[in-house]
Amino acid sequence: MGDLSLISGWLPVTLLVLGAVALFFLLARGGRASVITIVVAAVLAVLTYFLLNWLVLDVFDLLPEPLPGAVRLWIAVGVGVFVLGVGSMVASSVGRKVTAIVCTVVALVVAASQINVYFEEYPTLGTLLASDENDVSAFAAANNLKSQNEKTPVVDRWRGDDSGHSRIESAPIPGTVSGFTARPAWFYLPPSYAGPKPPLLPVLILVSGQPGGPQDWVVSGGLQKLMDEFAAQHNGLAPVTVVVDPNGAEDGNTMCMDSDIAKADTYLTVDVVNWITANVGIDSNHAHWAFGGWSFGGTCSIQMATRHPDLFPSFIDLAGEREPAISADRAQTVQLAFHGDTAAFDALTPLALLSEKTYRDSWGFFAAGGDEPQTESWMTEVSTAAKNAGMTVTTQVVPGQGHSWGVPTATLVPALNFLAPRMGFTK
Repeated sequence: MGDLSLISGWLPVTLLVLGAVALFFLLARGGRASVITIVVAAVLAVLTYFLLNWLVLDVFDLLPEPLPGAVRLWIAVGVGVFVLGVGSMVASSVGRKVTAIVCTVVALVVAASQINVYFEEYPTLGTLLASDENDVSAFAAANNLKSQNEKTPVVDRWRGDDSGHSRIESAPIPGTVSGFTARPAWFYLPPSYAGPKPPLLPVLILVSGQPGGPQDWVVSGGLQKLMDEFAAQHNGLAPVTVVVDPNGAEDGNTMCMDSDIAKADTYLTVDVVNWITANVGIDSNHAHWAFGGWSFGGTCSIQMATRHPDLFPSFIDLAGEREPAISADRAQTVQLAFHGDTAAFDALTPLALLSEKTYRDSWGFFAAGGDEPQTESWMTEVSTAAKNAGMTVTTQVVPGQGHSWGVPTATLVPALNFLAPRMGFTK
């Protein structure tokens, strides 16, 4: 039951049918009052569809980029349904009121379901009903495993004893130097890490989208399944993967920069790196490390790669933006983070750094959804700049996907396969 898909198969289709039936009952009241309700509901739904991005981006400044058209459509449907439901309960019998409430709830569930189909935030019933994130096991390092700078790739040091099982665990990583307060990090520990003679493994640091948190890579991104797939292809070997939090809250946005908001760059490059090296037992040779992310995290990855190529010479940018942003209004972003100092902000953006420096020892993997032209355009611009700056890059477009978790779930394993020679999983 927990594997029941919420984004494909019979359930979303069944919900759509139920929603159509519910909408029919809401429209079938008849009379002058019903006509007025329908007209008001339709007008508000249309206004919602066409004005929502203006409200979200310009009036309330809630997001740095527009909501996709499909998402706006289903939000507009939800607004219309709610108005219809309220109108159906006015001056009606008790039975009609109960019917209106039930139909409204059903129709709103359908709208929410379709928004989830777009974003793939909850791919299965099990992920929707998953236990609280605090129930995840606390991180426990492999016995007597101490970090060390390995000159040779892990594939040459591995004897193939993959009798262990992968684990998902969690631990706080304190902002000792940065002073930043982050939510606990989530860890993927591959089968080889838990075996009787574990090798010192490379590290992959991941960042989720915004709004969101580290658990999203596990719940929505299916991290354990994806990494187990990679490990199965490489005799039990996969990177120790640490999903970290550079934002501090669900709606926080530090842009992965040291700014007036927080020292997020210092947190990621000093506190996180030092804690992993001191506590996890890994290959501390950064030639074998990579930094990756989805959406906000993808933008963060190219920032880390351009600002700190010595730490993260390999990166994975999945549906990242052209540059970091807090607001759709760039001037507002600069004002909030750098007291209006545009030069200080520009100096830290990936495109500026790629135009100024050469990165001949850096490799990057870029991906975007085929139904998301804006992000695909950004991917093309940034990946071209990266290539012109000397990086070895590849790109992938995922057909039929917008700005959804379908992009990282389709591309994380190909990205790691692309980086496998760099990280030491193949020769």
